[in-house]
Amino acid sequence: MPTLSFDGETHGEIVVKVRRWLASLDGEEGSSLSAAEAVNQGAELTKDALRIIAASAPDPVAQSDLVKGLTNMGYKATDTTRSAVIAGLDSIEEMTGGSVVRQATETGRKVVWSMNSTVAKQILRALRS
Repeated sequence: MPTLSFDGETHGEIVVKVRRWLASLDGEEGSSLSAAEAVNQGAELTKDALRIIAASAPDPVAQSDLVKGLTNMGYKATDTTRSAVIAGLDSIEEMTGGSVVRQATETGRKVVWSMNSTVAKQILRALRS
């Protein structure tokens, strides 16, 4: 029988991973994210990176109180930053009725398209040479 499992240290981490997986099944993976969702995903990515770095150290180092303490500090800093950024976004959205966040999102889409176009042109130039 097929099985599916998700690893996470907290319920929230597992929920984020399950939602990401469900979105990929529905073909929504490339859909646009809200600013808060992007901040949450960035925070989870940072925490995953911290976990990987801590786990990649040799056992005596990985099990040391120093590495455990630094990893915990990284988690706390990530969570605090995420909360502060989301609170700031919520305040801006409340004051402007969401217009600033919409404008930033639209500008971001244009910038990404421009960057992709520039990279494509560089690749074409390299292939022609």
